[in-house]
Amino acid sequence: MTATSTEPSQRAGSREWIGLAVLAVVTLLGAFDIGVLFLALPHLSADLAATSTEQIWITNIYLFMFAGFVLTMGTLADRIGHRRLLLIGAAGFGAASLLTAYSTSPEMLIVARALLGIAAAAVSPASLGLIGNMFHDEQQRGVAIGVEGGCMFFGTAVGPVIGGLMLDHWWWGSVFLLAVPVMVVVLIAGPLLLPAHSDPEAVGKIDLTSVVLSLLALLPIIYGITTLSASDGNAGLAVVAIVLGVVFGFLFVRRQLGLPNPLMDLGLLGQRQIRVILPAMLVGSGVLAGTSMLTAQYIQSVAGRSPGQAGLWMALTSLGIAIGSMAAPALVRGLKPPIVIALGVAVATLAMLVLTQAETSGWLVKVVLLVTAVSFGIGPLFSLGNGILIGSAPKERAGGAASMSEVSNLFGSSLGLAILGSIAAAIYRGKMSDADLSPYPSELASRARETVGGGTIDSEPGLISLARHAFTSGFNVVAAIAAVVLLVLMVLLLVTLRGEDSAVADPAEAADAVVDSADAGSEPVDEAGSGAQPAPTR
Repeated sequence: MTATSTEPSQRAGSREWIGLAVLAVVTLLGAFDIGVLFLALPHLSADLAATSTEQIWITNIYLFMFAGFVLTMGTLADRIGHRRLLLIGAAGFGAASLLTAYSTSPEMLIVARALLGIAAAAVSPASLGLIGNMFHDEQQRGVAIGVEGGCMFFGTAVGPVIGGLMLDHWWWGSVFLLAVPVMVVVLIAGPLLLPAHSDPEAVGKIDLTSVVLSLLALLPIIYGITTLSASDGNAGLAVVAIVLGVVFGFLFVRRQLGLPNPLMDLGLLGQRQIRVILPAMLVGSGVLAGTSMLTAQYIQSVAGRSPGQAGLWMALTSLGIAIGSMAAPALVRGLKPPIVIALGVAVATLAMLVLTQAETSGWLVKVVLLVTAVSFGIGPLFSLGNGILIGSAPKERAGGAASMSEVSNLFGSSLGLAILGSIAAAIYRGKMSDADLSPYPSELASRARETVGGGTIDSEPGLISLARHAFTSGFNVVAAIAAVVLLVLMVLLLVTLRGEDSAVADPAEAADAVVDSADAGSEPVDEAGSGAQPAPTR
């Protein structure tokens, strides 16, 4: 499968722009899917009788599988063709969405969400590779990448609104059915509008041993953390899982260092700024993801708002990171990027400190505004952090740097959902276990002890009040932990990047560099991480 030869100076026409709309719709659905899950969680948990640990896996497994497979899919896109992989991913996303909507048990839902994550990982690198082959004019290509990134912001903001309105009228599975007809349109329009392209030199690059080792490293660690934090037993099994994950992680790293075309280009860690920014973005992603999940639950289960109303409130918090990300480039005209990033983290830290005082009543507006401030403060970390990564890496390895950025963000989000969600759930269960629930029916009391959704949906007023206070206590503790983590992060950023010029690539130049690396099939260049998409700013 080979693309028709196109001169680099040729400007894209209407076919390419309509094709971009197809890619944009897929990106929108990926962002939409994450947001609506947070809103649907209390309802599906009550309907499927999901335990707190199962809830964490339901929310966590999508991002985790995305992070685990995105590097592999980037290499696979070069091997079988970007369009072909996109269509395979779209078909898989639609089928997994059907399975998610009609899941009849927590276990079935977890499997469905895992399949959704793998399908999304297939779509992500394929989309950027296609943009590189559709838009050869630098200015048009910059606009196309901007549209792709804007769809991530828009989907995150509007997803909870649309999903909330749907949840007000239909059952929780309806929000996942929205992807099915859209993906059918993508499967029909894709072959007509998107170019067929593959890199014959990329055949044989996929190292299946590395794929297996990466999953054997990440999955046990996530399992161990969630089990250790959120379960009342199996602590020994959790520790064993974490140890096994670390061992396989060591084997994965060792293998990558010895491969000419590794799944993860660890040689980029030789750059000091990359070593600092990657962990910082991981921490920022974790704090933001965990806080967003708990905020969605607070708005519904504690403030008592409907899913539709909760979606509107959550849209404000999603716009916070968009504004912070877009404002950052203007701020660096007068300040160094590390200073702008640190100031943003300081804003997020202060907001988290105030959230430690949140109560069950009279705090809805305050909580939403404070979480919006957290999102706004973390925004520069992602927008400028990606620029630092691309600017620090050699141009021919920009794709590898972008791939590592996306893995860092996604894995950080997974850990944040797991760790912060587990801490909040553990405190909730502890508070409810200490409370006197004897006046209430045993079935209601048992359900209320597990999750705040079980304690507030179709329950008695007294039990609802106890559940709300227990959840808010966990929310306060998580906010305190997040504030400490962000404070430490701010200090480390100032100390480690002090005096650095921080060669931040201009956003347009950074985007072009990444796409240049995704164009490996058009030019005989040996790229690391070819075809990988830049990490979405959340």
